[in-house]
Amino acid sequence: MTDLLKKLISIPAFSREEKEAADFLETYLKAEGFAPKRVLNNLWIESETESDKPSILLNAHIDTVKPASGYTRDPFCAEQEGDIIYGLGSNDDGASLVSMLEAFRRLASKPQPYRLIYSLAAQEEVGGTEGIEAILPHIGHIDLGVIGEPTGMNMAVAEKGLMVLDCSAYGKSGHAARNEGINAIYKAFEDIDWFRNYKFEKVSEFCGEVKMSVTQINAGSQHNVVPDRCDFVVDIRGNGIYSNLDILDIIKEHVSCEFKPRSTRHNGAWIDTGHPIVRRGLSLGLGTFGSPTTSNQSVCPFTTIKIGPGESSRSHTADEFIKISEIEQGADIYFRLLDGLTL
Repeated sequence: MTDLLKKLISIPAFSREEKEAADFLETYLKAEGFAPKRVLNNLWIESETESDKPSILLNAHIDTVKPASGYTRDPFCAEQEGDIIYGLGSNDDGASLVSMLEAFRRLASKPQPYRLIYSLAAQEEVGGTEGIEAILPHIGHIDLGVIGEPTGMNMAVAEKGLMVLDCSAYGKSGHAARNEGINAIYKAFEDIDWFRNYKFEKVSEFCGEVKMSVTQINAGSQHNVVPDRCDFVVDIRGNGIYSNLDILDIIKEHVSCEFKPRSTRHNGAWIDTGHPIVRRGLSLGLGTFGSPTTSNQSVCPFTTIKIGPGESSRSHTADEFIKISEIEQGADIYFRLLDGLTL
C-alpha cells in the first residue's frame, strides 16, 4: 500500500489533469491481475461481472488540489519519516485509495453476499461532471456506496450539500436627488433579509439546519443614480434531509427576486443509523458524525456513507501527510465493515 501511495504522490494529478495518474493506475491494476474498465480518467474493477446480488461501491478519487504556497517540502516527493509519509494527496485522497484497494483484494478473495466494485474517480476536488458520474451508467444498480475520504475512520452518516444561487432584484432608475425611481437595492434587501432569517422546519441530528448565506452583492453605476438592478449571490448548504430541488421549491414561495442555481447536482447525503453498515461500524467502536465538506457522496443517487483514513483537517494544507498506521488501520476496518455484510 505504501509503495503504491508513494508512486501516486510522484505523479501530478490536479483536477481535470488526471490522465497520467489514471494511465499509471490502469497499468498497475492490470499487472496485479485485475481487469480494469475505464471511462475518461475514471477506473473500476468488479469482484463479479454478472450477479443478481446487491452491489456495494467503494470509491476514492485520484485528483488533488494544487499545492498550497506554504509547502516546505517537495509536494511530489513522497518523503517518509518513521510512521509518516509526506506528499500532495497523501491524506486526500491517496490513503483511502490504497486502503480500499487492499480491502477489495481481501474481500474479493472469498465469497461475499454482494457484488463489490472498487472505483477511482477524477475531478472530485472541483465537482466536475467527468468524474464519478461518468461511470455510474456503466456499473449498474448500486445498493450502497462507501466513499473514501479522510474521516479518521469514523463514519460520516450525513454530509452537507452545496448550491449557489445567482439572484437579481429589479427596480426603476431615477435621479437620487429627486423622489424618482424604484431602488433595486432596497428590493433586494427584502429578500436578503429572508435568506438571512428563514428557518427550515427539518433539522438534521448530524448536520443541523439548512444554512443560507448571502456572500456577494453588486449594484449601482454612480452615486446620484437610483439603481434599477441589484445582483447578489447566496451560498446554500443543505443538511441531507432536504434535496436542492426541495430547497428551491421553498425559496420560490418566499422571494420576489429572480434567481438561478449554478447547479443542483451537489445534494446533501444521509444514511439511516439503523443501516447494516452503520450498525456494523458501531459494533466495531467507530464514531458517527455529520460532515461539513462535500464529496462524491453529493452526486451519488443511492445510499452512501463516507469513511476513510487520515484527517480532514490535513486536506489542502501545506506539507500534507498520512501515517502508515492509519493506512493499515483503514484497510483493516474497511474489511471488517464489509466482510459478510448482508444488506
